[in-house]
Amino acid sequence: MTGKVLEEGRVLVTEVLKKVNILKEIISGYKSVLVAFSGGVDSTLLLKVAHDVLGERVLAVTAVSEIYPPGEGEGASALARLIGCKHLVFEARGLESPAFAGNPPDRCYHCKKEIYAELLKVARERGLNYVVDGANADDAGDYRPGLRAGKEMGIKSPLLEAGLTKEIRALSRELGLPTADKPANPCLASRFPYGTTITREGLKQVAEAEKALQEMGFTVVRVRHHANLARIEVSPGSMPAVLEKSRSIVQKLREIGYAYVTLDLQGYRTGSMNETLEI
Repeated sequence: MTGKVLEEGRVLVTEVLKKVNILKEIISGYKSVLVAFSGGVDSTLLLKVAHDVLGERVLAVTAVSEIYPPGEGEGASALARLIGCKHLVFEARGLESPAFAGNPPDRCYHCKKEIYAELLKVARERGLNYVVDGANADDAGDYRPGLRAGKEMGIKSPLLEAGLTKEIRALSRELGLPTADKPANPCLASRFPYGTTITREGLKQVAEAEKALQEMGFTVVRVRHHANLARIEVSPGSMPAVLEKSRSIVQKLREIGYAYVTLDLQGYRTGSMNETLEI
């Protein structure tokens, strides 16, 4: 049994190394790139490998706006400095677009088109050959309208091309990146049911509610915004702690503006708002 486990371990390591080498070859072939850099697990690994391969021919660019969790821009800047890569930040204008603010099921498509258009403009001005993003092979099997926007606009996804998925966190840890265990934190618009208008006030409520819960010790948490009702998602193991702290949670979220506070008994899962879609 031990020998079999060791052999399977060697095969796994070999497969991962093969994918990493493919990733490096893909990036090397680009010659120069602009990395769409959110500061999350995937884009940080991508930036690190791109910088290792291409050096000064890499620029990281981060979009910031009210739809992103507070502090994401500063965090991305700190990570870019740690990696040693040049970094720019620009302000996205998603809420100014009715196609985005109206929150249709393809909301991300419209948001990404605007962001990618700006990134392509910067890439042209800086003489960089390609814009690359952190989409990975897992994303291809999910409902991701933003991927369609990337394909239409010629954005490259080297992690996806190399077939990298769950190995990304392990590779990040191996490279000493502080994002190895960073929880996923997509844009705050993902907390709103499709068809519900996304407003600055609503975004602020979600951001404040999630921050309050994080300060209470819940590292993986989503507050889904159903008008005056907050639907809290945490990992199943954290549900008892939510109930223990229910009085404090209700008081705090009511101060933030919610009339009703509920706990989702299914627990946290990515893309829970997509469960109502017929895909």
